[in-house]
Amino acid sequence: MRLHSILTAAVMVLLSAECALAQKVDTCKTFLNTGNPLIKDKFTADPAPMVYGDRLYLYVGHDEYYEGQDTASGGKEFNITEWLCYSTGDMQTWTDHGAVLSPASFTWAVGEAWASQVVEHNGKFYYYVTVQAGKPYEGKAVGVAVGDTPTGPFADALGMPLVCDTMTSNGERGWWNDIDPTVLIDEKGQGWLCWGNGTCFLAKLKPNMIELDGGIQVVDLPKYMEGPWLHRRGDMYYLTYASMHDGQEAIAYATAPAMTGPWTYRGELTGPAENSFTIHPGIIEFKGKWYLFYHNAVLTLDGHHGAIGRRSVCVDRLSYNPDGTMMYVEQTKNGASGMP
Repeated sequence: MRLHSILTAAVMVLLSAECALAQKVDTCKTFLNTGNPLIKDKFTADPAPMVYGDRLYLYVGHDEYYEGQDTASGGKEFNITEWLCYSTGDMQTWTDHGAVLSPASFTWAVGEAWASQVVEHNGKFYYYVTVQAGKPYEGKAVGVAVGDTPTGPFADALGMPLVCDTMTSNGERGWWNDIDPTVLIDEKGQGWLCWGNGTCFLAKLKPNMIELDGGIQVVDLPKYMEGPWLHRRGDMYYLTYASMHDGQEAIAYATAPAMTGPWTYRGELTGPAENSFTIHPGIIEFKGKWYLFYHNAVLTLDGHHGAIGRRSVCVDRLSYNPDGTMMYVEQTKNGASGMP
């Protein structure tokens, strides 16, 4: 009788958890892809796609308007206080999972959320982020949080930065060198972290995915600005990044036979984004098709026009040449919506 009671209680707990999960899913807002910008009810930036199972998850920074934003400078034009997550099973119907992480999750941070990326490894989800570090660390820093599901909850994995200003040389960008992390696990299972503004840094990760393994190297890339993105297709590795193009950023890329190089510059993948100085690539294969995510600044919300700190995430199809190089991507209005 006692065993029966225990089993009954266990079943009730499982059912309650399942119902709670179902309720959480049911209350998530869904929307249709009606063309670019993909997300039309919030300003969003720095897209980072990840495929897990039969869904594509998209992580973005939430650009938020504040009074005085249009006269700010020196990085203060950007006001990202949280990272958002969206997912889809077909690129047409999207689920809005809301905010899944914020700088407040890192006790050593003092705010300012910039670009991020999530990768899965051995059933864990590692969220690499850019935040403003507080004392005793200086300037921008790369942190890492970990969770058990693609939507979290995520918790600081280290209690300190993974990369901070004292670990890298201060180039032309000085205190904000250490931004925009991207992570790739190569064909041998080795994790790599790439990041940097003004200088492109590259380092191995230890198997735990939360510590650097060895020294930090510099990848010399023409017109490199920021926003690197790593991906692999077949036997070729790609390092795509925001590059300088006539006073605005465009997307350029290089390829290599291995993460150790040598890296060969391949030219521009896109031109500048409409109405935006910045642009940020995120490249992924999903159900046999390749996509390029990026942002522009064409969205108007609540009377506030798009601007340097009020951007909008977009997505277009990506194709490859027979030699493995990527075909130039035209930034379209219809995007990957399937609309004629």
